[in-house]
Amino acid sequence: MLPAAAPPPPPIVRQYIPFPAKRKHEMAAYARRHYGIDSYRLVAPKVIVEHVAVASSTGAVRATFAPDVPDSELHELPGTCSHYVVGATGTVVALVPVSLMCRHTVGLNYTAIGIEHVGFRDGDVLGRPKELAASLRLTQWLRCRFGIAVKNVIGHNESLTSPYHRERVARLRTQTHGDMAHAAMQRYRAALRRLGPCPPSS
Repeated sequence: MLPAAAPPPPPIVRQYIPFPAKRKHEMAAYARRHYGIDSYRLVAPKVIVEHVAVASSTGAVRATFAPDVPDSELHELPGTCSHYVVGATGTVVALVPVSLMCRHTVGLNYTAIGIEHVGFRDGDVLGRPKELAASLRLTQWLRCRFGIAVKNVIGHNESLTSPYHRERVARLRTQTHGDMAHAAMQRYRAALRRLGPCPPSS
């Protein structure tokens, strides 16, 4: 079944991080190790993962993701990244094209779009009306564009429960993070459903 038409996107500021051939090669090597996929491309994503950036600005998030250095947790290349970041006042910044895989959620990078949010806890995202409204509009646009069900809009903390979760490296099969936990995402998905269904295809 073809995806429904997408509603208009929110205003998006494009500030792409460097993603040259070297980083693409590293992303393909990562995808081979973790998913058995010989590609750096994100094709027909099935999941959207919401994150809390633990940062105070979109610029700080971009500065974290721009260097292609091993991450501090798993010590792998390429460096971590996410496709978008939503600011506290509702600014949406595109960091990486959605045609490329990003390392933002173990077990799901091969099929997930990552959205970071400025803040330090789930309540920051849910408690800032402009940030939440922009996030919901961005997520609605993306999920309608790619035919992603609301149930597959998940928080980082819900990664292990996704039916799309897969991980070839045994020590990472139960790895996840605490941000955007189930209780927060129940509220988020309820708000997303209130935006209504995706418009029908023309």
